Amino acid sequence: MSTATPHVQKPGWITVNVVNRAMAFLTRRGLSIRGSRVMAVRGRKTGEWRTTPVNPLTVGAERYLVAARGHVQWTHNMRVAGGGELHLGKKTEEFTAIEVADDDKVPVLRAYITLWKAELGAFFQGVTPDSSDEELRRIAPDHPVFRITTKAA
Repeated sequence: MSTATPHVQKPGWITVNVVNRAMAFLTRRGLSIRGSRVMAVRGRKTGEWRTTPVNPLTVGAERYLVAARGHVQWTHNMRVAGGGELHLGKKTEEFTAIEVADDDKVPVLRAYITLWKAELGAFFQGVTPDSSDEELRRIAPDHPVFRITTKAA
């Protein structure tokens, strides 16, 4: 069993207090920026709803949530809750989530880094959209990925 600390890149003050709050504010009012949503997931200890702005990614016919910053609070909560809600304005989508195995993350991580390299590329340890599959597999354990399925209304 590994005793290594999971990879986490904590957001800076500007991200937490300006960027995330601005994104959440706009998304709550129905303005999606590049697919943004406010995700709500139940806390693993309290059971209370926790929210964070996210950008679901579509690859083929599947949708994913990628944790660019690593094993953060929402990823721990998602593992326990198994799903949550995505909010855009007054629209709410309930979803279930299944964590993707490290070996299956390569195409998802490549698509995510391609789309978000300018904003989030620094969190992927020098891996770019042009990196080899082996390089993407190397960073896969540091970036949780969840396949999400919207529940039927």
